[in-house]
Amino acid sequence: MSLEYADERTARLVERSLRQEVGGVDDDRATTDLERDGAQVALTIDAADLVALRAAANSWLSLVEVAERVAAAAEPHVG
Repeated sequence: MSLEYADERTARLVERSLRQEVGGVDDDRATTDLERDGAQVALTIDAADLVALRAAANSWLSLVEVAERVAAAAEPHVG
């Protein structure tokens, strides 16, 4: 899944928030890789089956939502 942000700073805040979860959310049926290139953050989920893929995607989407809210709240304070 690819996430595009308005600027590199927001993408960096989201990536740093998500980075801490890589490995912690993974299990024996699904693993995730996280990369950032400029204002784009990419999550690659490798899953053993569709059920594992759906579960991992749902978990990551929830984490992304929280990371985006934190980045938005930090916006006025980050210079």
